[in-house]
Amino acid sequence: MVTPHRVLVCHETPCVARGAVGLHAAFRREIDRLGLDHVSLEISGCHGHGLCSQGPSVVVEPSGFFYNGIQPPDAEVIVREHLSGGRPVQHLFHRDPVTGRTAARYADVDFFRRQRRVALRNCGRINPEKIEHYVDRGGYGALQLVLSTMRPEDVIELVEDSGLRGRGGAGFPTGRKWRFARRSSSDVKYVVCNADEGNPGAFTDRSVLEGDPHAVVEGMIIAGYAVGARRGYLYIRAEYPLAVRRVQKAIEDARDKGFLGSDLLGSGFSFDLEIKEGAGAFVCGEETALLASIQSRRGMPRPRPPFPTDVGLGGKPTVINNVKTLAFVPVIVDRGPGWFSSLGTPQSAGTAVFALTGNIRYSGLVEVPMGTPLAEIIDIGGGIPDGRKVKAVHTGGPAGGSLPADRLDAPVDYEALQELGSTMGSGGMLVLDEDACMVDVARFFMDFACSESCGQCAPCRLGTGQMVRILTRIATGRGAREDLVLLREVADTVKHASLCGLGQTCSNPVLATLEYFKEEYLAHIREGKCPLGVCEVRASVRPGEQGREFQPGGLPAGGVGANLKGGCP
Repeated sequence: MVTPHRVLVCHETPCVARGAVGLHAAFRREIDRLGLDHVSLEISGCHGHGLCSQGPSVVVEPSGFFYNGIQPPDAEVIVREHLSGGRPVQHLFHRDPVTGRTAARYADVDFFRRQRRVALRNCGRINPEKIEHYVDRGGYGALQLVLSTMRPEDVIELVEDSGLRGRGGAGFPTGRKWRFARRSSSDVKYVVCNADEGNPGAFTDRSVLEGDPHAVVEGMIIAGYAVGARRGYLYIRAEYPLAVRRVQKAIEDARDKGFLGSDLLGSGFSFDLEIKEGAGAFVCGEETALLASIQSRRGMPRPRPPFPTDVGLGGKPTVINNVKTLAFVPVIVDRGPGWFSSLGTPQSAGTAVFALTGNIRYSGLVEVPMGTPLAEIIDIGGGIPDGRKVKAVHTGGPAGGSLPADRLDAPVDYEALQELGSTMGSGGMLVLDEDACMVDVARFFMDFACSESCGQCAPCRLGTGQMVRILTRIATGRGAREDLVLLREVADTVKHASLCGLGQTCSNPVLATLEYFKEEYLAHIREGKCPLGVCEVRASVRPGEQGREFQPGGLPAGGVGANLKGGCP
């Protein structure tokens, strides 16, 4: 008897960029040529959750054989030898670029084996464009359970008991937010998914949307039932065209199957979804700015209270949750709140997903239980290449901070990172080796925050620009000791006087580097140059914008805030 095979070819953004479409076509041609009726060919999300950087990758089920970094000619060999002849092609198995060891199955690859995938549970395991694949793995079972056996209050209590906190950065308890919205008296309420992933280097939300969109859709429906909403919006940045397309397909398929629309599964509850594309403004990750953008207004935050759970979209109560937060909801319903809370710490339940980048062997997504030490996450990523040492780890993107190597035993959870001067953020983790200049790192993130400031409040509009100027003086050898005092004063003022989360957290990279790497600032001042030679190289290029010219003195021309007096230089 011939064993049926399912061939899953990664079609997430990194693999597509490395030729996955042509690889899929090569598999299709060879399978058809040989008439292999027992082989089904599918696309998938990223199998490697980061090893896609070495892709394209392919998994052959049910055995789980893992081929990585293959090209169209290799597809012909795999079809002929493995799928037709029953002989797995050993020389095409995933090979560790450092040790040279091969792993026949992706469950044996150290990078995967040491993770605990919950939010990423289906990524790479299903075709994200086929609802049947999601249903076969238990998808929409949680929704059916909720609609048939639970009251809205029961769902909220379950989420509260799980300890789930928002994965967008703030870490607010999800169940408590839902309870606030449930108690708000209004006949119209909304649920919004914040998929405006704007942090430099973060791609966790994109990976979930591209690899498992139905998990987010199901989570939003359950949230709508719990709070009494009948409509929801997914706010996805337009720079994620593949994610937008797959989520739209998921919505349409869910409607066809009766999971969206009127009278869901005969329960009497009605709920529907719509996508709103964002223009890429970082500030629209803030809840009130996001709501303004959905309503076709300029994305600018407003003072709180009132909070969106009382006065949100169109003045109606609105729950806003992050992509990963919503993707957790169905599995919490399926497996119970106790199971989820057991994965993390008493204060931070469940798992955390990080986009591991920088000077690391294996850049990509790493999902681990909350409380996992930073050093262990770096070790999962293969450590620093070429025998170099870790100098710092920056978590939280523009809202986070750089922690030195002697803090790598710190557990990853909301309270521990905040106590050290950093944040969880939306999942960015940048590993820096001993060649990195921490003044330059602070300048990079501050330049980003300055450019992305909406300009509405004076502390953020003026303070971020001032910090960029001070950092640029120090980086280019024109700083003085007094600049360090001024820099800290401005950073503290922006942190405590700004209107929204962007301004309140954007000083963190500066304050953290001043705390842990002050000697590096002093070295720039004493020597009149960057001791590592990094800042001079970048002095003619604005961070993140290759080829952009600087004005004399090292200050960039133009910029988003250039028309705001005293704002971004």
